[in-house]
Order: sequence, then structure tokens, then C-alpha cells
Amino acid sequence: MTQVLEKPVELGPVSEAARTARRRSLLEWIAVHALGVAAAFFFTLPFVFVVLTSLMSDQQALTRDLVPDTWQWDNYRRVFDTPGFLTWWRNTLLYAGLGTVLTVVSSLPVAYALAKFRFMGRNLSLMLVIAMMMLPPQVVIIPMYLFWAKQLDLSGTLWPLIIPMAFGDAFSIFLLRQFLLTIPNEYLDAARVDGCGEFRTLLRVVVPMAKPGIAAVALFQFFYAWNDYFGPQIYASENAGAWTLSYGLESFKGAHHTDWNLTMAATVLVMAPVILVFFFAQKAFVEGVTLTGVKG
Repeated sequence: MTQVLEKPVELGPVSEAARTARRRSLLEWIAVHALGVAAAFFFTLPFVFVVLTSLMSDQQALTRDLVPDTWQWDNYRRVFDTPGFLTWWRNTLLYAGLGTVLTVVSSLPVAYALAKFRFMGRNLSLMLVIAMMMLPPQVVIIPMYLFWAKQLDLSGTLWPLIIPMAFGDAFSIFLLRQFLLTIPNEYLDAARVDGCGEFRTLLRVVVPMAKPGIAAVALFQFFYAWNDYFGPQIYASENAGAWTLSYGLESFKGAHHTDWNLTMAATVLVMAPVILVFFFAQKAFVEGVTLTGVKG
């Protein structure tokens, strides 16, 4: 009986410590999520302001009002009715879509070789890739422009921006290489034992296991091409039929410099595809970025 009576006395301090730990954990959860909500509100507030302004009338957009008196959904139709806007949209889809496909297809085999092959000069090749990442594009823009515009006569088009993507991208190669290092070599050895060549091993084994890394590279490249302003300004500025949304938006803003509601509506239409793509692919994107660099 004495032993039975002593047990509750021993469990008392343990229960109090457990309650204190749970209380501390709850307070930490509330604090972290409160900071997260505050940060999310801080980053989404400018986007909300742009959307609300895009739905105002011409007169109200020039006032300090934050909420539209009447919701002018017709502003988006007026943007699409602007001459050239659909052309800019089509050019941007061509540049971003085709450029992304070419970058992934050309960068993946190089990353696979740097990650899984043993050959003389592999480290030197990797160093050259990293060096290319550090080279600003403005440094080589003059010789590249002379080559594409003077030698190949492709100025006024987007091809000088799309064609180089078929030869790989340094950042994409490095990111894919770091991700492929996390794939165990035993899977590749098993495929080779079953008679698969390197190309078939890449397609049947590596690509399915590297989907998060490929998705991350594709999203990075798509976002870059969609928002690229410098490239179209250099190569396509002389031909309005080759403008992209990022470059055409500057012309749109100049033509509607007092119609802030239309400018904001055009801005929303430019941002919307990028937001939607990231929203539906964020799981693969986060997984690919998180796993990249686990093994060096």
C-alpha cells in the first residue's frame, strides 16, 4: 500500500513539467504562425492593391480610394483590345515555353555526366560551369549582338534569345547536377546490369527520380524568360511584332500614363500566369530546391 501511495507523488512534478512544455510549445506555435501571417500579409498587400486599382474607373484610380466604388471588370477586356497585346502574349509564351523545354533537354545530359561519370577533366568542366554562372550577361552582350544581328541577321526577332538555350544553361546544369548527386548509384548500376545503355538509363531511371529537380529548373527558367526585359530590349526592340509582355508593358504604360486602372489590369495579366504556374507546381519546386545540395 505504501508503494501504491507513493506513485502519484512521484508523477506530480512530471505532469507539471509536461503541461509547461505543452504550454511553451503552444506559445511557440502561435508566435511562429503569427509572424508567418504578418509576413504573408506584408508581401500580398502590394498585389492586392494592384488588383483593386485595376478594377476602378479612370477617375477613381487617380484618387486615394483603396476599394472600387464600382467593379470595372471591363478593364481587362480593354487591355486585350489594345493593339499588339495578344501578339506580346503569344511571343512571351513562345519565348518562355520553348526556351524552358530547350534548357531542360540540353542541360539534363550534361548534369548527368558531371554527376555520375568519372572522366578526366570533370572537375575542370564543373569549374567552367560555375565560372559561367558568375559571368554577367552584360559583359558579353556586345559580341553576342554583333554575332546574331550582323552575322546571322536575326535582329528584330526572339531567336537570338531562344536558340542559345538549346546548348544548356550554366545555372540549370549546376542545379540538376547537385540534385542528381542525391540519386544512389546502385539504381544506375542495376539498370546497366539489365542491359540499359547510358541514354536509356537516363530516360528510364534518372528522369523519373529527378522530377522534382527538373521541375525546379523548369520553373526557374520559365520565370526568367517570362519576366526578361533586358534580352527583348536588345534584340527585339526594333520590331514591335516581336515584343514580349515585359517589354510591351513599358510601351503600354507610356500610352496609358494617366489610365492607372488599365496599367494595373495589364500588370495583373502579366503576373497571373507566373502565379498560377507556381501555385500548381510549388510542391515539386520546393522539394527540388530542398533536396538540391544535400550531397556534394
